[in-house]
Amino acid sequence: MATVTTAAVANTCVNYSVKFYYNNSGKVISEFWHAKDYAVVILGLIVCCFIIVMNILVMVAIFMNRRFHYPIYYLLGNLAAADLFAGIAYMHLMFHTGPWTARLSLYQWFLRQGLIDTSLTASVINLMAIALERHQTIFTMQLHSKMTNMRVILLIVGIWAIAIIMGLIPSMGWNCLCDLDNCSKMAPMYSRSYLVFWAVLNLLSFSVMVLVYTRIFIYVRHKSQRMSQHTVQSKHKETVENLMRTVFVILGCFVLCWTPGLVLLLLDGVKCNCGVLKVEKFFLVLAEFNSMMNPIIYSYRDQDMRRTFKRILCCLCLRRGQKGQHTDVRFNTLNQEANKMKDATDENCTLGLQQSRYNKSVR
Repeated sequence: MATVTTAAVANTCVNYSVKFYYNNSGKVISEFWHAKDYAVVILGLIVCCFIIVMNILVMVAIFMNRRFHYPIYYLLGNLAAADLFAGIAYMHLMFHTGPWTARLSLYQWFLRQGLIDTSLTASVINLMAIALERHQTIFTMQLHSKMTNMRVILLIVGIWAIAIIMGLIPSMGWNCLCDLDNCSKMAPMYSRSYLVFWAVLNLLSFSVMVLVYTRIFIYVRHKSQRMSQHTVQSKHKETVENLMRTVFVILGCFVLCWTPGLVLLLLDGVKCNCGVLKVEKFFLVLAEFNSMMNPIIYSYRDQDMRRTFKRILCCLCLRRGQKGQHTDVRFNTLNQEANKMKDATDENCTLGLQQSRYNKSVR
């Protein structure tokens, strides 16, 4: 009898609507749009468009320029792919939030949240992989890593495998559909224990990045102090200083964009009644900015990348201009060719007359 009762509860609890779980956790779904909802959605969509465009630009640049066919740039391309996926996931969220949330089924809601978890996890792991690659390269005094393409591919596949698993875990059972007392406020169908696990895992990844970059910073600073005024060493010192500034920007951006949201998840996971719902959406958009900043930090500071960006944008502008003036250009080209042929004919005739006169004078 106990088994039958448990099975009955398990079968009925998954039939609750999304609105029921939101009301259960105290996160009420608004029936009407408010000014704050419009502001968050509009800002989120603008940021999503920038994320998608910028990361597509990075991926195309890495594909086109053979100078970028090295492990570090492959990882940067994978980071751009993760951030591109994040932009798509956030855009999907913006069209399924606010009053639209009540219309979602349980599977649609888990899909919405799973896309975000997958994209953000992939971005964080990519950042950590790049940090470890840079650590190995700098300490071995190499320009590029000796990692083979096969190892890079396996690393990228492993990154996405972990990210997808992390995104599927809640829908596969680590949720509160049958444990209403353990539901979180920020994600009403997510278990509090999962939120704590996910936040701690990302904070640990952040800690590893801090340790790696701190070690790089100490090593680079020690080497730069020993540099002489020799030309080669001066150039190396300049490169070292640029790397130090890049490290500061990376760490600062990551801390500003991620720490507030991760701390908020932890507070929600430990049942802290500190108004996490009031700032939830703004911290979500703030974390979203990290996916937009990554291409700028890792790629825009590279001169070759900037030149490739300019070539791509110039090609797009020229093609757009040629498309609008295709007919005029065609007629102008035909006229120019006719004029060229006429000039060439006149020139040949002139040369023929000069040659004939020369032959007569010789005779």
